[in-house]
Amino acid sequence: MAEFEQPQIYLITPPEVDLSTFPNLLAGILDATPIACVRLSLSSRDETVISRTGDALRELTHPRDVALVIEEHVQMVERLGLDGVHLNDGPRSVRQARKDLGGDAIVGAHCGTSRHDGISAAESGADYVSFGPVAATPLGDGAIAGGDLFSWWSEMIEVPVVAEGFLDEETVRILCSITDFFAIGQEIWDAENPQEHLLKLIGCVG
Repeated sequence: MAEFEQPQIYLITPPEVDLSTFPNLLAGILDATPIACVRLSLSSRDETVISRTGDALRELTHPRDVALVIEEHVQMVERLGLDGVHLNDGPRSVRQARKDLGGDAIVGAHCGTSRHDGISAAESGADYVSFGPVAATPLGDGAIAGGDLFSWWSEMIEVPVVAEGFLDEETVRILCSITDFFAIGQEIWDAENPQEHLLKLIGCVG
């Protein structure tokens, strides 16, 4: 594999977005630091809520040449003029999503901590594979996607890899040379100043 480049930043929206304030916050972040992609990741299953949020974010991301993908809702990608989809079920839906969306759309797959699922997703046509959580959390089964997984992937697999889930400054430093992207979401939205916290968190990048 070619010499590893510095990882790019991939933002994940909060599960609930206030359209009276969040677009201005996101615009400030997009203008303050290079962002490769934004993932629309809402807890709501209300089609109107998702559509309004998608429209608002698309108006911010696309003029800045930032990709906008949506979590899970494959059927809304073309309807909202988005760039692709992020799937949370490992490799299981990748092939169908690729068939539905075509070769130009972004199809990403979260594969937990499983090398096997990551390889299967890549072979099924995923544009990137994400692993996580990358730090200890009381949620889930306690499994962690550690540095050995990212090191192995970056040496063996050409498909880009994303590190996500409970990132902190120490973990960012550890993974900085062995991941293509850091996906950052709730780590910054809970902070008093999300933009400032993001810049501090990604101090090793760039």
